[in-house]
Amino acid sequence: MASTATLFFILLSSVFISTTSIAALAPSLQPSPHSLFATILSNLGFQDLSSATADANLSIATPTTIFATTDSSLLTCPSCSIPLLLQEHSLPGLYPLHFLRTLAFGTKIETFAPNRCLTITSTHSATSFATKKVFINGVEITKPDLFNNGLLIIHGLQGFISHLSPLSCRVERMTSLSYPRNLPPIAAFVMMRLMLKDAMMRLRISGYSVLALAMRVKYPELSDLKSMTLFALDDSSIFAGGSGHSYVADLGFHVVPNRLLMAADLVSLPKGTELPTMEKGQNLVITTAGGSGRLAPMRINYMKIKNFDMVHNKKIVVHVLSMPFPRLNPTGFARTEKSRLGVSENGEVFDMIPPLSAGISSTVDDINNHGGV
Repeated sequence: MASTATLFFILLSSVFISTTSIAALAPSLQPSPHSLFATILSNLGFQDLSSATADANLSIATPTTIFATTDSSLLTCPSCSIPLLLQEHSLPGLYPLHFLRTLAFGTKIETFAPNRCLTITSTHSATSFATKKVFINGVEITKPDLFNNGLLIIHGLQGFISHLSPLSCRVERMTSLSYPRNLPPIAAFVMMRLMLKDAMMRLRISGYSVLALAMRVKYPELSDLKSMTLFALDDSSIFAGGSGHSYVADLGFHVVPNRLLMAADLVSLPKGTELPTMEKGQNLVITTAGGSGRLAPMRINYMKIKNFDMVHNKKIVVHVLSMPFPRLNPTGFARTEKSRLGVSENGEVFDMIPPLSAGISSTVDDINNHGGV
């Protein structure tokens, strides 16, 4: 009996020691953010850049865009520091090709190398936006969007960019937002903050600097959301007219919290659908459903969406308006819509009056006359 107890104790001790040893080894078995980054670059054929990720202090914990150069191109610069080149070829934030094509000629964006900026230029295409070529410091992107998982974008370059000058940001620095270095592994709350900074940076360099500033002011509230849909006005619309200035004060009325409504989601919503905003008790209303073509475009609170999905990432999508949303009474809207309907002799439902009441019609006519919708 004693020997059985002794044997049981030995077996139990062995299991405990083995479990402890495995637990101690477990952290070392987990891939680091640097190694994940290196693996992605290596799989795409960028071996030299892959080997430099740890020294460049880049990790997949930060939304990043890399303009990658081939190993053969790097052979032409034997004196170059590959880790520094990787920093100088990398931007904080997500910049897919379609977004780079929208940037103003000569836009400068700070890289992960402090006080070093890349300059974005593109060709003018009279035939199609889709044929515009994009250049980074004069080097063409020939293999766009090689990789895009929502946190990392990699573009292939036709050559490489020489080490950047300390004066590269001096001529009209177009972004003052930057990401903190050495971020811990991403948690849900950190992800939203990273996506907010990504959206603010991209809005700022795209002609929405007032909106980016307003988002920065409301950053504590916005960063608590799980996701958001934002309806935006550009700087020219805010400064141009009488109602634009109220947009900044009413920013919360133009944010649908905790819902990521892309263009396809919005146009699928039926007429009369209410969307909650960050202003408690103040909802937006789908006044014209989408999918009816150019003659009957989608409208929310009677305002037409000018541009869908202008900026988007994993947590945020921005749609563009030409004027701020007016405030409606959803109950009154539903009652008005109900009073418009009649029934013919054969039982078919038809519209008894024009789609908009007289008061709203004059407002929308005003907007049309000013090119607002």
